[in-house]
Amino acid sequence: MLVSAKDMLVKAKAGHYAVGQFNINNLEWTKSVLQTAQELNSPVILGVSEGAGKYMTGFKTVAAMVRAMDECLGITVPVALHLDHGTYDGCYGCIKAGFTSIMFDGSHYPIAENIEKTRELVAVAHGLGLSIEAEVGAIGGEEDGVIGMGECADPDECKAIADLGVDMLAAGIGNIHGQYPANWAGLSFETLDAVQKKTGIMPLVLHGGTGIPDDMIKKAIDLGVSKINVNTECQLSFAAATRKYVEAGKDLEGKGFDPRKLLAPGAEAIKDTVKEKMELFGSVGKA
Repeated sequence: MLVSAKDMLVKAKAGHYAVGQFNINNLEWTKSVLQTAQELNSPVILGVSEGAGKYMTGFKTVAAMVRAMDECLGITVPVALHLDHGTYDGCYGCIKAGFTSIMFDGSHYPIAENIEKTRELVAVAHGLGLSIEAEVGAIGGEEDGVIGMGECADPDECKAIADLGVDMLAAGIGNIHGQYPANWAGLSFETLDAVQKKTGIMPLVLHGGTGIPDDMIKKAIDLGVSKINVNTECQLSFAAATRKYVEAGKDLEGKGFDPRKLLAPGAEAIKDTVKEKMELFGSVGKA
């Protein structure tokens, strides 16, 4: 059931759990995430980066695939189709394509410009019944060619963005896209606590969910995080399962080269990863 992310995140905030955003990269990714969410009776957010959208031939293709798959699989749990780290133009592209939620990442702009563009997109998104996420501070690592240094967000700037009426706010708290380095200092809970106090009931978003220790995840949820993004971990589990299948020579047995068989172990591995994260985030049974 395709919906905006607003209601599911309001419920998550009140219930002290988090909804997982799992990025999709193709049909197998989408199917694995949807089936796992249905099996666990969990709300879920399907994240689509602009790079992944381009790879799948465009946002219109992605939206059509997700809507058809949602219907054909008989999905009854709440599902939001969400643009991840969207540009200004990317947001309008996803709105036109039929996404139910968007993220405008204006964190690399001066705060005044971030506020101006976010205000405009909030009005457009809400006028169409879509939810919208904004960002303050930089998420470390690289996402679609945009490199962030992991600067912690300014709580006052977070409040200024939250006051625009966004439905969720991503605040940099030392989190990183991709795999975390051995010398990572950890999440800045001091920053998160300060942001939470400034933004009140606003659902907060934790990007870079792969590799963060479980105890940090749980503490972040306690401090107001209601949405956690996972992408790299699904990619790693998919790659490991596929490698094992090929190295065992399974692709040479019978018709093991058939892509439906070749991709099946990786797709199952994604399901296992999504299940593990939903259980950790506390969203199981909350649809």
